Amino acid sequence: MVTLVCVYDQYYILAAIDSCFYIISSKFVAKTRDNSKKMLASVWGEPPEKVWVLRDGVECEIPLGAVIKDDIVIINTGEVIAIDGQVVHGEAMVDQHALTGESAPVEKEQGDPVFAGTLVIRGRIRIQVEKTGDETTAAKLGKMLDQTSDFKTRLRLKGDQWADKAALPLLCIGGAALPFVGLSSATAIISCSPGNRLRLFTSLEALNHLNMAFMSGILVKDGRSLEEIQSVDTVLFDKTGTLTEEVPEIGNVLSFNDHYSESDILLYAAAAEQKVAHPISKAILKRAEELALALPPVEHAEYELGHGLKVTIGDDTYLVGSLAFMDKQKCSIPAKVNDCVAACHHKGHTAILVADGVEVLGLIEIQTKIRPGVKDIVKQLRKSGIKHVAIVSGDHKQPTEYLAKQLDIDECFYNVLPQDKAAIVEKLQSAGRKVCFVGDGINDAIAMKKANVSISLHGATAVATDVAQIVLMDGTLLHLPALLNISERLLSQQMKTLTILAGASGMVFGGAFLFKWGVASSIIMTNATIVVELYRARRTLMLIK
Repeated sequence: MVTLVCVYDQYYILAAIDSCFYIISSKFVAKTRDNSKKMLASVWGEPPEKVWVLRDGVECEIPLGAVIKDDIVIINTGEVIAIDGQVVHGEAMVDQHALTGESAPVEKEQGDPVFAGTLVIRGRIRIQVEKTGDETTAAKLGKMLDQTSDFKTRLRLKGDQWADKAALPLLCIGGAALPFVGLSSATAIISCSPGNRLRLFTSLEALNHLNMAFMSGILVKDGRSLEEIQSVDTVLFDKTGTLTEEVPEIGNVLSFNDHYSESDILLYAAAAEQKVAHPISKAILKRAEELALALPPVEHAEYELGHGLKVTIGDDTYLVGSLAFMDKQKCSIPAKVNDCVAACHHKGHTAILVADGVEVLGLIEIQTKIRPGVKDIVKQLRKSGIKHVAIVSGDHKQPTEYLAKQLDIDECFYNVLPQDKAAIVEKLQSAGRKVCFVGDGINDAIAMKKANVSISLHGATAVATDVAQIVLMDGTLLHLPALLNISERLLSQQMKTLTILAGASGMVFGGAFLFKWGVASSIIMTNATIVVELYRARRTLMLIK
């Protein structure tokens, strides 16, 4: 209608400019989306067309598409790794920034995993192929980014609604004003809705900030979470593997029976734990390996989740677990055992007891290691507007409270089984809180699904199966403040866009009634806002690059 009136009033150039600017804006959004996908693709490095493989002891060059699982691929300095696999020979320094966001290269040697899209900056390695093509971690990440970039922000959705709902009222107002202000000013009134422009530029801003997050080592798998995190007032951290290092350290090992040495206590604990993937199990097994202990085979094992293990070694039964587990199994617990457990808990450590089915034989002290920079990160969260910070842990009361005190955390939940973490999230939400759950991936799946926003510290290898909405790719909390800053910046940019577009529309609307501004003034004013928004979008793109 606006174009027809321009033609009727012989404003041919203005009609062309109006249509042209809208098309340019649409094309800019489309081009930005396309360029962003290309930029993200280039982060992985251009995959080679051919690679060298070792077959029958001879190095030969074959097309990348011909590589199959278990092939041995040879990668030299300066070459991009095009497959996921494991190093079987050689050493190299590998730049993994594309996957982890960590700028420092890592050393890879025999037995280490490597991923497609990473770059060998020094050295020569042979890699046994595990995944190729679309099955590689880089390819799966690319697909996720494509899906994420299509999400609509709340302001974009409102723009859609406003564009639709404003049409009829503006037509009615313009029609009613026609006898008083004339055709040109009435047309200016119906052209002043910011809905279409809001729809364009909020899409552009959302896409730019998703890319900004990715370039900072943050993979946003669900775009809505980048907005939702602004409403979060409570952050709930899983303790082990999130605030603390995944694998703790072994402290003192005590024996309460003269027939068992400290090494024996560690030996039977390690034998019982050798098929368990729990962080405490890994710590015990690591110490046993350091001491070169030969672990006896376990004939039968019963695992009680969150409490302990009951195993059969030869003709004997051994129990490994907490004090409550020993009490539940009717083991004799000498008074000095209680004293030693209390001393461990007072220091914020965990006590793992070993028993022979009749009495407690010994104790292993487990010391947690706080991740670097966590205390500063908690402070930054509070500065960003987080009002409540809490810990959830399967550990005992004393070590959990001790950690909370060290990190200046408001509340802690202890002795929590994995399946009960979701209930704590719901409890906080029922108190009116918006909860962000930060955990270490699959073990916290139920709690993550219940939370308003879920964040995982899993590395690139698990990202395809991780249920979290956001993944901190370097496996640490160091990028968490950056995530909040990017989210806040997106909200700020969108509110500026709304202010600029609404202000221009209000001026056109008022000017048409008060000063009889015509369609020419309307086109000039609205397209001036498009120029401003394109300039702001361009600045954001330059910042990303």
